[in-house]
Amino acid sequence: MKAKARDKQMNVSSPENTAPKPAWLKELWDWTKTIVVSFAIVMVLHLFVFNLSTVQGHSMEPTLHEREWLFVNKLVYTLGKPKVGDIVILEDPMSYGDKEELLVKRVVGVPGDRLEIFNKELYRNGQLVEETYIDSAIEDLDFMPIQLAKDSYFVMGDNRHARASKDSRIFGTVKESTIRGRADFIVWPLGKFKAL
Repeated sequence: MKAKARDKQMNVSSPENTAPKPAWLKELWDWTKTIVVSFAIVMVLHLFVFNLSTVQGHSMEPTLHEREWLFVNKLVYTLGKPKVGDIVILEDPMSYGDKEELLVKRVVGVPGDRLEIFNKELYRNGQLVEETYIDSAIEDLDFMPIQLAKDSYFVMGDNRHARASKDSRIFGTVKESTIRGRADFIVWPLGKFKAL
């Protein structure tokens, strides 16, 4: 008798074990997985492929204006080198302490180039540079000729009015390792969307 009673107890199922999970719980779990995977993909892309950067200041006018958002290609310089004319995001060589500041500038000289600013105009390797992206002559002082060493880049802001841009005329040449990426598009505001 005791053995039969024990068998009956073992065959009885608990209602907790057989009740199906609510549909909303399954859907919540699916959404959670999707969000976590999406977030991981976005973070990997942000770290290694691209990011968005906001323009601050007036040093790149008339090409870029304050509060415009730029799509920055971070992968491009793992496959190649910065070229003359590229608009780049770089670490500010004059920043100090733990706060990292970034600048947006145009590459006007690459390793091996000889640059000079004479009579309010830019010369590269003895040739006058036609700068269709500027709206004034260079109002600052002339800049003595400089020969760019290996891994040295000369960057300037497009705003050539007096004291309008902190660039290589002030902090000198920059190393490729300080260049974070190339600005490829203005993405905001939408009305100003364009390739750079």
